Order: sequence, then structure tokens, then C-alpha cells
Amino acid sequence: MSDETRLIHAGKSPPAPLARTVGPPIQKGSTVLLPNAEALYDDEAHLTYGRAGLAAQACLQEALAVLEGAVGVSLYPSGIAAISGALMAVLGAGDEILVVDNCYKPVRRFCDRVLKRFGVTVRYVDPAMPPETLVGDAGPATRLILLESPGSLSFEMQDAPRIAALARERNILTAIDNTWGAGLTFKPLEHGIDLSLQALTKYVGGHSDVFMGSAAARDPALVRALADGVDNMGWAVSGEDAYAMLRGLRTLPTRMARHGQSALAVAGWLSAQPEVAAVLHPALPGAPDHELWRRDYKGACGLFGVVLKPAPEAAVNAFLDALKLFGLGFSWGGFESLAISCDAQLSVRRHRKAYGGPLMRLHIGLEDPADLIADLRAGLDAYARLASA
Repeated sequence: MSDETRLIHAGKSPPAPLARTVGPPIQKGSTVLLPNAEALYDDEAHLTYGRAGLAAQACLQEALAVLEGAVGVSLYPSGIAAISGALMAVLGAGDEILVVDNCYKPVRRFCDRVLKRFGVTVRYVDPAMPPETLVGDAGPATRLILLESPGSLSFEMQDAPRIAALARERNILTAIDNTWGAGLTFKPLEHGIDLSLQALTKYVGGHSDVFMGSAAARDPALVRALADGVDNMGWAVSGEDAYAMLRGLRTLPTRMARHGQSALAVAGWLSAQPEVAAVLHPALPGAPDHELWRRDYKGACGLFGVVLKPAPEAAVNAFLDALKLFGLGFSWGGFESLAISCDAQLSVRRHRKAYGGPLMRLHIGLEDPADLIADLRAGLDAYARLASA
């Protein structure tokens, strides 16, 4: 054979068996070579195309299923893709979805711009509504209730187990954006929720450098619907990204414990500062929904809200601009601390709440909390100067 032919076919197979490492191999391939002609169209028994995921993706799905207590997990290229993909997998024209009004901004955008266009009715409900009222408000066309607890801006919680139980009595599915709990401090499927959704980009990845989302379920029919949705929409995640997520998953409990401890230390300090009107952190004793958090959660993360006493917008900007250790950015869940102002995002809500002052969101990273407190004190000093001017 010529060099051209030999170079195409040489070096195809790795040594057998492969050396064993602590992580799976990262396989790169769109084409999957089948063992024989009969296998070409037997996609129930054989993986026939690389987009479905190879070794690293399969290992990540297995590990997430263990974490979530799931029968199956589907992977998506981002957190919002996981939520939108799960919704499309179970909703159809003529259905209605109830969405808590404290939902993640891109979720609202998807519901308003896409679901409604395809004949799905979207109703936003007060996240503080009692479970009996929320589920009782569902109509005959209600197919799904989407929760976000705690909400990622204002941190209201819903009684997810009670809502799930009441919804199941009426054959209504429930889903929750559980990115705050990361499948670790709260396990939705164990509390009766049908679909556990999260942005792996946040705490599972843990380093703010890779995008991915997941949807987990116990019901085999839902597992299949999610997988079919991924296949039909053509979504895929790379082996490199799946490997990075799996690596982050290994240290998730250690990192989450540190995030949670540091956030409580900072939240407790903030609650005693004269510029602060309220701290919205469910794990903080005395904070809103603390009893609900204590009943259902086994830990916390680094994300919470702070309401400052009334001041002009210039004071809010001065507070943020004075921070040196906190980056100004919209994501969270990584090793770094972040801060944003939230009021600009609250105007779209149907059930608006008066917080008594500017609402800020902080993500407490893995820095020393004493250093973060000093940084926040400098920010509050800048805030106070303009607030009293």
C-alpha cells in the first residue's frame, strides 16, 4: 500500500488494555466505527455517532446520576440550555407552565420569546405563595410547575416537597432550578420533584471557565424524553468540557463547604452593619425562609442578597466601584468573589416586592472571609459618604 493509505490507517488503535488513570479518556471523534454491518442501524445497542457523547461524557452522566439519585442525566452546553431543553422535552402546544416569578432572567426570556411562540401558556406566580394556593391555581392545561429555590436574586424559597406532592396528585410535573444547591446540599428528586436542573457552569465546574448544564430524573419515561430532546435538538458537549466538569465534581463537597462557611461569616457580619437593612440568606438564622432551609437542606453555598438602606444610585455605584476583591460580574459558583446590583432586573417581575433599599447580590468565593469583610467595609464607607451627602 502507498504511504497515503498507510498513514490514514496506521495508529488507529490505542494499546490494549488502556492504562488506567483516575479520570476517563478524552475521546475526540464524530465518526464511531461499528463492529459489523448489522450494527450500522442498531442504535439501541450501539453508539453510532460521537455527538451522543463518548467516555468522558458517559462518566460525567454516571457521576451526576449518583449525586442526584437519578435514573438518568442529560447534558447540555449551558445551564439555560438544560432548562430550555427540559421544558421542550415535556411541554407541547396547548400546555400551560407555572413559573415562579423569581426565576433566572434567561429562563423568563425563553418562556416569553420561545414557549409562547409555540403555543405554550406561561403564567408567573408569586414565589412566596403557599403550596396549596400555588398548585390550586393550576388549571386543566397546566403540565409543569417550574421552581427556583432559593431565587438567584432575591432568595425566596418554595416548599418544594409539598408542592411536588400536591402537584403529583393532579398529574402535574414539577421541575426546579437547583443550581444554588448543586445537587449536593439539596436533592430535589429525593423530595419528590420530577426534574432536577442545574447550571454545572456554576459550582460543579467551580472555576468559571466552562459551560454546561444538566437535567436529572428518576422516571424512566422522563429520562427518555430528556435524552430524545437532546438528540432531536442536536445538542452536544465536548469530551474536554465533560472531563473538566467531572474533575470539578470530585472536589464539589470540599469547595461547597468552604463557600457556605465563608458566606455565613460574611452575611453575619453584614447583618450588623449600619448601612445594611437586611441580609437575604436562607441559611442565616433569622433570615427569611430560614426554617424551610433548615428542614430540607444540609448546607449552603456562597450566594446571597443584601439590602442596603435607601440611598441614591450614585451611592450604589460607589459601593461597587470601591470593591477591590469582589469582581463585578453576573455569573457565580467559581472560586472568586463577585458582586452586582439587582434592582435593574426586578422591574420585569409580575409580583414585585419592596425591599426597603437597593438590593445587591454577593457571591463569596474561596478567599479569606476576613479579607472580604475588609473589602466590603471599604465599599460600605463609600456608600455611606454618598448616602449622607
